[in-house]
Amino acid sequence: WELRPAAGGGPGPLEGAADCISFPQHEEDYLHAAVGCFPCILILGQNCGAKCHVLNCVLGEKLLPVVKNSNEKNCRRRRLKFTHGKRTSISLALPGQYVLVHHLAAHQRKWDTIPEEDLNMQDSNEDPAHRLAHLEVTLHHPLLQEMDILVLPCREAQSEGSTLSDCLKYSLPIIVYAISEEHLTESEEHELQELKKLSLPVFFIKVPRHLCNNNSESHSGQEKDVPVVVKASKFEKEKSPLLQQLLKSDFLGPAGSGQPNAGKAQSVLVEHIEKLRQLGAFAKQVVQMHLVDAATVLNGVHCRSLDIFINQAFDMQRDLQITPKRLEYTRDKENELFQSLMNIANRKQEEMRDLIVETLSGLKEGLLEEAGNLEFQDIIICENGEAVSNKDIKCCIKQIQDLIITRLNQAVANQLISSVDYLRESFVGTLERCLKSLEKSNHDTAMNNVTSNHLKQILNAAYHVEVTFHSGSTVSRLLWEQIKQIIQRMPWVNPPAVTTEWKRKIGQDAIESLCATKLAKSICSQFRTRLNSSHEAFAASLRQLEAGLSGRLEKMEDLWLKVRKDHAPRLARLSLDSRSLRDLLLHGKPKLGRELGRGQYGVVYLCESWAGHSPCALKSVVPPDDKHWNDLALEFHYT
Repeated sequence: WELRPAAGGGPGPLEGAADCISFPQHEEDYLHAAVGCFPCILILGQNCGAKCHVLNCVLGEKLLPVVKNSNEKNCRRRRLKFTHGKRTSISLALPGQYVLVHHLAAHQRKWDTIPEEDLNMQDSNEDPAHRLAHLEVTLHHPLLQEMDILVLPCREAQSEGSTLSDCLKYSLPIIVYAISEEHLTESEEHELQELKKLSLPVFFIKVPRHLCNNNSESHSGQEKDVPVVVKASKFEKEKSPLLQQLLKSDFLGPAGSGQPNAGKAQSVLVEHIEKLRQLGAFAKQVVQMHLVDAATVLNGVHCRSLDIFINQAFDMQRDLQITPKRLEYTRDKENELFQSLMNIANRKQEEMRDLIVETLSGLKEGLLEEAGNLEFQDIIICENGEAVSNKDIKCCIKQIQDLIITRLNQAVANQLISSVDYLRESFVGTLERCLKSLEKSNHDTAMNNVTSNHLKQILNAAYHVEVTFHSGSTVSRLLWEQIKQIIQRMPWVNPPAVTTEWKRKIGQDAIESLCATKLAKSICSQFRTRLNSSHEAFAASLRQLEAGLSGRLEKMEDLWLKVRKDHAPRLARLSLDSRSLRDLLLHGKPKLGRELGRGQYGVVYLCESWAGHSPCALKSVVPPDDKHWNDLALEFHYT
């Protein structure tokens, strides 16, 4: 699946999808456990005697001696593991599958029951590795071909690696809890509460007390201590104290003895040791529960991944269709904007001339007053108005001219800007958004915002027009100004005194020297020149942007075809397989009834009931090739 970032460090077409497609860690761990771990019966209980008796009954052999008057405080039993092998053997093994070289009593003689000294840990001075090791027994037994059996030590004797949580890491647990007393102690309830937090069903088995304390008792004695199973009608009236305690502590479901529930195994209490055969059905339900959960988790990952691929395929298809249209729209709108601004430049020339005449006549008195009161910068003028040098006079004239030009520039630029702002409000907003979207989708970071900047230069052309005396004065007027400057530089000509009247006169001359027609022509010419320059730069950057996007679209089209033709159909097949496995585990295969009709790809049959639906129709489909399989899988996912 091509989820790598695109060249250049930019985000790929499936940006952000890789994290969603990958397995969440807890789901991955669960699936690895479901696939790689072996089913295992974990035998827990109130005491060693009860656990030993259950193990002997499960295997049908008296392998473990039942400890008389066993209790947790003085229990020294190791963890016991029973596995399948062609030959019977017994050894000490560490959790990492390392076998310890150790002489056991079972190696010294033949045995039917495992010697007591091999089951127990020795004194506290024993090698730590020996205390950590468990006793591994290999038997040629048909049950052990299907699953291992672990007998956990009592809580007081549990060491590192032999606790319940350690055992759960490496197996699909089927938990059996052996009970020999009429009530559970507080510590036993606490242990069961820990199991309940793991959402694991428990097979509670009641072992008669005398069987836990005496090896020589016959099975006939069991019938005296075990209450007879009552009928359903008397069940509520004759609940045993143990059943009442388990129900009160919510270790059993409301059904009391835990009737099977489709897809979810329930904890069950068996109060008759001869009913231990129910453990087979319980184990099947637990294993099925683990398989259903694993298939559900796997199907969820398949469906999420498939949805991401489908959504990305739609997004890529939309991008393939919309990007050329966006480029065309951007080019057309920019050209429309350029033509509109050029029309403004041509149309506004007459308006500019009238505006300049109006402005000069309306502001003349104010400008003269402002010129008369002007404080010159960087020039020292005596208070009595004495004459200064010709160089200073020239600077004073320049500052008065700049004052008038500044005021005139403001009035002229505002007229142009109002027209440009009207266009900006009309359609430039959509154009800018479209252009930004194109630049964002381009992975060449060097080109980002270049085209947008050129568009801004087009819009800002009106802000940069300038009115100057050289651009607004006639040729004769300029010639006369040059003659006056030559005469003033002659040595016998005294420079004038800088007074208010002189400053007003200079301002008057400056205003009269301006030609409104020539000024308007110069302003519009500047505007057109800037527009042409910005328009050409925009067109060039847009062509460069289009070239970059074309390369990206070619790669995207190839990826889109792979997603649409390869990745999505394969994921749909996997999703269909995992969903089919889940339904098969939960509901089994539907039974075919009479034929109802024939379709293009299969035959439709009547089905009396399946998965809670009754009646229903069943279509038997045999797709002829992979293409039809893929189409069927995608159709199933969509529906």
